This record gives sequence, C-alpha cells and structure tokens, in this order.
Amino acid sequence: MACRISELVIDTAAPDRLAAFWSEVLGYVELGREADGSIEIGPPGVGFGGPQPTLVLSPSSAPRAGKLPLHIDVNATDRDQEAELERLLALGARPADVGQTGAESWFVLADPDGNEFCLLRSRLQRVPPPAH
Repeated sequence: MACRISELVIDTAAPDRLAAFWSEVLGYVELGREADGSIEIGPPGVGFGGPQPTLVLSPSSAPRAGKLPLHIDVNATDRDQEAELERLLALGARPADVGQTGAESWFVLADPDGNEFCLLRSRLQRVPPPAH
C-alpha cells in the first residue's frame, strides 16, 4: 500500500490572483470554489484524483515568516528552458535569490505571492488528457 499526493494547498492573501497565475503556468483550469474562498485548480478534463496533483489556493491573512519549507519545481513540456523562463516572467514570476551560485542548471523564481519555485532544465512529456 502507498500514498500519492493528490493536492497541494497554498495559503495566500489573494486566491484569485494566485489561481490565475498557476493556472497559466501549469495549463490548469478552475475546478471549484469553497465557501471559505478557497479555489482548486487542476488539469482540464481530469480534476481531483488524476495523475497530477491539484492546487488549492486557500485564503489566509496570516503573515508568512521566512522561506517556505516546501517549494514547487516545474519543467517545460513544449519548449526549451530559456523560452519557458521568458513565458513565466511574462506571467508575473520574478527571479528570486536563495543563495544560488549562478552555476545551477535551474532558475529560482517567485510567484506573485513571493513563493519560491524552480524551473528545471529537463523537458518533460505533457500528461495526455484522459480518453473519453
């Protein structure tokens, strides 16, 4: 028996803004909204429980203290790393300095809330949509 990551929950002061950003980054769509203002996004045509985890952007007014203990790594699926970096920066990501030397094969970025994530070099295959 084993577990699988089904959701990643990110606390944010602006769920709509972060949901829009990560939907564009990942090619996700809005799957639903909760009464508390949480927004769940995930792969189109799949939703919760598919091969990729969904993201839940949960409203929070609590200030974040320091670096998050977890961050997201992303890989391009249809372009090289440099082209994907340009796309992510155009979407609102910004370079982040976490002490890297400049010799790394990845780029450290921050989303509109300042959450660090990395753009890795390898290109991955796109997860195909479910067959109907």
